[in-house]
Amino acid sequence: MKKRSSTKLIFVTGGVISSLGKGITAASTGVILKGKGFNVNVLKFDPYLNVDSGTMNPFQHGEVFVTKDGAETDLDLGHYERFLSRDMIQENNVTTGKVYSTVIEKERKGEFLGNTVQVVPHISDEIKKRIYQLFNKEDQFLICEIGGTVGDIESLPFLEAIRQIKLEFPDDVMFLHLTLIPYIRTSDELKTKPTQHSVNELRRIGIQPDFIACRSERPLYEGIKAKISLFCNVSEERVISLPDAPSIYDVPINLENQDFGNSILDFFSLVPTRKSNYMDNWKTFLKNYYAHEKEITVGIVGKYVNLTDSYMSIRESINHASSFLKVKTIIKWIESESLEKDNIDEELSGLDGILIPGGFGSRGIEGMINASKFARNANIPCFGICLGMQVMIIDLARNVLELKGAHSSEFDNKTSHPVVDLQKSQIDVEKMGGTQRLGHFPCRITKGTKAMESFGENLILERHRHRYEFNNTYKKAFEDKGIVFSGICPQNDLVEISELASHPFFLGCQFHPELQSRPLNPHSLFLMFIKKILEGRYEN
Repeated sequence: MKKRSSTKLIFVTGGVISSLGKGITAASTGVILKGKGFNVNVLKFDPYLNVDSGTMNPFQHGEVFVTKDGAETDLDLGHYERFLSRDMIQENNVTTGKVYSTVIEKERKGEFLGNTVQVVPHISDEIKKRIYQLFNKEDQFLICEIGGTVGDIESLPFLEAIRQIKLEFPDDVMFLHLTLIPYIRTSDELKTKPTQHSVNELRRIGIQPDFIACRSERPLYEGIKAKISLFCNVSEERVISLPDAPSIYDVPINLENQDFGNSILDFFSLVPTRKSNYMDNWKTFLKNYYAHEKEITVGIVGKYVNLTDSYMSIRESINHASSFLKVKTIIKWIESESLEKDNIDEELSGLDGILIPGGFGSRGIEGMINASKFARNANIPCFGICLGMQVMIIDLARNVLELKGAHSSEFDNKTSHPVVDLQKSQIDVEKMGGTQRLGHFPCRITKGTKAMESFGENLILERHRHRYEFNNTYKKAFEDKGIVFSGICPQNDLVEISELASHPFFLGCQFHPELQSRPLNPHSLFLMFIKKILEGRYEN
């Protein structure tokens, strides 16, 4: 008798090249299924040997996304949360480092009864266990994205594991393979050979794709789907066209227009059991996304702006708030190091607002401080996040409180005024991985402040990722100069939000609000930031 699972599994693999958009495709598939009334969870497998993304260079890996339970994960989990309006947890991101660490720990404890520990079955069994532990009665679908590309050495144990799962649950597993169809401009052709080779490599491993999603510059024209079908052993109806789209938020609509959702349900012999307005709400969001009534320009002054994936959640949070307010926000990316010369007015003039994001290390810090000073003096909205709040504090300390040489001890451990200092809980920390202040922490909001105007409630929960914090020794000195500490963590009295009472919007937060913004539910601080910009540009 064939085994059955109450949770249907969709495995998303990629071929030819990386960065094709497996995460967006997986998340978009989830949107479609959620729109048909099903509960969907998503799991990301990352083949690298790091235990998590926390110590990886943002230039190489993009932003680190932090879950509510404090896991430092791949940025694709941000796509999952935003697209599905569902919080992920640490179990939703599994790395090779986690898998091997667990297996080696079990071996050291003697749990394998003297057996030789091997990739198959011990590593593949641990991978399968990580999948099965996410099975539950509430979710009808679990979408698993396999990082990397077919043919990578690092990905082989994961591919072997999902091949085995197909044997265990033959009627409840679907393989969706994302591949590249390159466009050759000189001959005006779309070429299928890379896809054929990619599928052949999968089949050599023992996996036959059930659906093939084809990334390309333009839609697949007549005859291309038939050719892919013939050479890849997939019916033509299951060859999906994924051309470049104006926005990542168009992808679910593109898939739905090809009846992809019903094709999945037919594959699993399922019918929707309840109604859902999720897809209708998504279409409304997308309509507003393009319904621009006004236009503003926001400068993001950061340390990694030459690779905007490093600030992906911030960019998308601006998009969410802008869509809600039906405004077109043009983002100007500004490398903070470039503001350390006498060119501030030239670089920052014409901006309607400035956002200073997070980051680590001393490079470009003085440029960020200069950006804060410019926004404060020019009376334009300025929003600081994590490190951004800290540099705003340094600006205020130097230029309003007149504390000469004020700095963060992270960048100057000999400063006479460490207005930003290492948290007490971090003093004896030696290991770098997973030891910052991570995940959800409460924040109590002060009445009569811009923070209260934004949140509208006394107590909030926000996600954190930092070691340094405002030094409470200087609290009264700041308050005497009109700085309001409008958000405080009740657990340890740490400052979570600071704002300048005399300014239209000069607000910094120690947490990362961008991690909780959703297309269908923009974060209130981003909404307020955009609203204050609109007031300054169109109402004054």
